[in-house]
Amino acid sequence: KMNKDKQGDEDDNDSELFEDFTEHFNQLELLETHRHLIPVGTQSCWSGQSDDDDDEQERSEEWYEMQEKKMEKNPEKLLLWAAENNRLSTVQRLLREKLAPVNARDEDQYTPLHRAAYSGHLDVAHELVAQGADVHAQTVDGWTPLHSACKWNNTRVAAFLLQQGADINAQTNGLLTPLHIAAGNKNSRETLELLLMNRYVKPDLKNNLDETALDIARRTDIYHYLFEIVEDCINAVSP
Repeated sequence: KMNKDKQGDEDDNDSELFEDFTEHFNQLELLETHRHLIPVGTQSCWSGQSDDDDDEQERSEEWYEMQEKKMEKNPEKLLLWAAENNRLSTVQRLLREKLAPVNARDEDQYTPLHRAAYSGHLDVAHELVAQGADVHAQTVDGWTPLHSACKWNNTRVAAFLLQQGADINAQTNGLLTPLHIAAGNKNSRETLELLLMNRYVKPDLKNNLDETALDIARRTDIYHYLFEIVEDCINAVSP
């Protein structure tokens, strides 16, 4: 009985902690302070590094400067490229001199913020949002920057976008939420933790195949156990 009482007290304390969080609190801090609540399972042995990563590391500053010169006459294209390639000073210059709109679009309607999000460039994302980038912008497929960040497990960018008011339950044309996207990524543990510990997440939303994010996670057979967080933590507080 004492153990049950103790567990009940711990649950009450956790609920009180969730109630104290402001709407735009830093969820990365929450992950650190409440990591003991996260279910433990098998870990992926994949390092996450690809041949493309190696190629990018080998590129010199001279190479980047050459690419920028080629695009100088097309500042919108340059801004999109700079956001994707973490060229913060170039992004700042283009926006400061008003050479390109902060919400420029490519042929698929990706904005610079989308590109910074899927590439994991937090400083660039900060600059773009500070200059008025739309965190709700959608591609032709209905992807928001948050979807892009979650696709590639860019947790810090995802946390920042959520702080800036990004819709955690935004759905694409195929009705995929960021949680659906993360659930289908075999390298997404940190992002899944971030999303599942957000009080506003709606894990029961279904895509156009009538699947929840948990259904997708079970199919990929990795990290599905993390969805215990939804029951143990998030629903302890009413929306």
